[in-house]
Parts: sequence; C-alpha cells; structure tokens
Amino acid sequence: MSFIRPVFRHPESPKNDLGYTRQYYEGTLSTLCAGCGHDSISGAIIQACFEMNIEPHQVAKLSGIGCSSKTPAYYLGNSHGFNSVHGRMPSVTTGASLANRKLMYLGVSGDGDTASIGMGQFVHVIRRNLNMVYIVMNNGCYGLTKGQDSATADFGSINKSGVANLFQTIDLVGLALELGATFVGRSFSGDKTQLVPMIKAAMSHNGFAFIDVISPCVTFNNNVGSTKSYDYVRAHVEATSAIDLVPEKTEITTTYEEGTTKLIEMHDHSIIELHKLAEGWDPTNRHSAVERLQMSRNKGEILTGLLYVDTESKDLHELIETVPQPLNTLTKADLCPGGEMLERINGEFR
Repeated sequence: MSFIRPVFRHPESPKNDLGYTRQYYEGTLSTLCAGCGHDSISGAIIQACFEMNIEPHQVAKLSGIGCSSKTPAYYLGNSHGFNSVHGRMPSVTTGASLANRKLMYLGVSGDGDTASIGMGQFVHVIRRNLNMVYIVMNNGCYGLTKGQDSATADFGSINKSGVANLFQTIDLVGLALELGATFVGRSFSGDKTQLVPMIKAAMSHNGFAFIDVISPCVTFNNNVGSTKSYDYVRAHVEATSAIDLVPEKTEITTTYEEGTTKLIEMHDHSIIELHKLAEGWDPTNRHSAVERLQMSRNKGEILTGLLYVDTESKDLHELIETVPQPLNTLTKADLCPGGEMLERINGEFR
C-alpha cells in the first residue's frame, strides 16, 4: 500500500529564502501509531530544514531498524536516503561521508538500535567525531516487538504489563559526554519550541552532534509508572536553557540582563543563543554538564537542552586530512600523479 500526502496546499503558503514551501521538505504519510512522538520529531526536522534554507538534495538521511528508522520516509522526500541494517547506521554513514563530504548527514536511530545491538558502532562514531547529526528517538521500549523494555528503560520503571524493570538504564547522553562527543543535547518530542532550534544548532555544528529525544510510545509505554510517558516527562522535565539559533544574515540587536544569556558562535558563524536557567551550568564545560546531568538524575529529573558544545572541534575529515571533493569526481590525474611523484613518495620510505 502506498501512502501519499495530498498534493493541494494553500497557494499563499509561506516560502523560505530558496523559494520552497514547507511541503517541499515533507515525505510520505506516516504509518506510525497516531500520537507517536516520532512523528513530532519528523515534523521538527522538516521545520528546521525549512527555516535553515537547506537544499534537500544536499542531505543524506540514514537509519537502522525500528519504529524510529521508518521515519526518514516521512520527511525530506527530495533528499538521499539509506535504510541500513539493525545497529549499523553509523558505519554506513561513515562510509558515505568519507566518499562525499559535501553532503549533510542526518542519522536517526532508536534506543534499541543504538543502546543495544548498535552500541559498539555508536561508541566509535563518537570517538571519530564524524560530521553528522545523530538523533535517537528514545521511548524506552521495543515498539516493533510488542513493547519489551529496552536498554534505556529506567530502573524500576513500570511497563504496560505492570512489570518493573530490574536492570540499570543506559543513559546515552551521559555516555556521549563521557566518550567526548562535541555536541550533546536532549529534548522532548512534545517540546517543539526547544527541539527545532536544537536540531538547527546541530546542523550547524562541525563534528558529531548527538540529540537524545524522549519520544513516548503511545501504544506500549505511555502508562502510569513509565518514566518515558508523556505525563511523567512533563512533570519531571528540567531545562538547562531556552535555546535559539540565530543565523548571521542581518544585524540583530537586543538587550538582556547581565548573566542571563550566553551566545555561542557556530562554525558557519551563526549564533546559538542560550537563556540560562539551570544553576551552575556552562554548555562549553564538559565537567559542568556531566555534574549537572548527575544532579538531575539523582532528583529524578529529565534534563533537557543543549548540555555541551565544543565550537572548536575538528571532524573526521580534518583529523585524517581527506581530499575536499567527492571521491567520484576525482580524475585520472588526481589518482595517478605520474612516475615522478611515485618515485618521490617511495623515496620517503627509503
């Protein structure tokens, strides 16, 4: 069965600077459960790309297996896409990026796809600082196989069948900070005001940008006792900041009370504007972020916002000094520089 969106749109729909309406960034109709948080995340990605004036054909969206990994069909229908095998999205993205660094790489995954079978790949894509946006749609359960607890289900959380989780949770945000990720954020699928600018900031980051999005499963994990339910998240959320991304196109003037706002320049010279809420938190200090995350965990809070960013990070291409152009554009002259050059190279090993 094919699911296609209606063609008709209002003739006066707003357009971005490229002349595209929001419709141009959409995909097919979602087949996920009505009310699924994953659809809200897809909508946030659409909104972010529309507002950032991104050419869809310059984006490569990749996924693994799971409810979350179905979502690339629901946004950026005019972009490149690859649905890989379970837990292997990071290595496929790495290969694609090394072949063509000109594209923007957007990887979506689930808590099972990342925290279980894909954990080894997740660890190594962080340490390599691959230039990509990595979004985990985290609902704490396996929605495709009837709602069993996943590795991110909190200890003691009650699932739909009334059974408490006996095992400690894997906190992907804490792990990403520990492993040296250069951009770490957490948000809630029901908080578009926070999520959209966070995705925009991640797209502007040079290096690995990780966003963990709590996305309640309305079918299997939205019950009383679940720490991934809508009610629980709304009652226990603690924001580090109200975030906005300000592209530097025209002069922006405003006033704030001293000490309430932090401006962070991204590699593309756009600005992340943070209105500080959490006491003792600095998004450019990894130790501060880890400490604040642990504090919130002890209080039973779900800490959201941009937790850490390194604006001076070097991505994988800079670290290993790859060529700037896509590999399929290299000519014979580039690949075969001649006998004289070969002799010079061989001489360096003598």
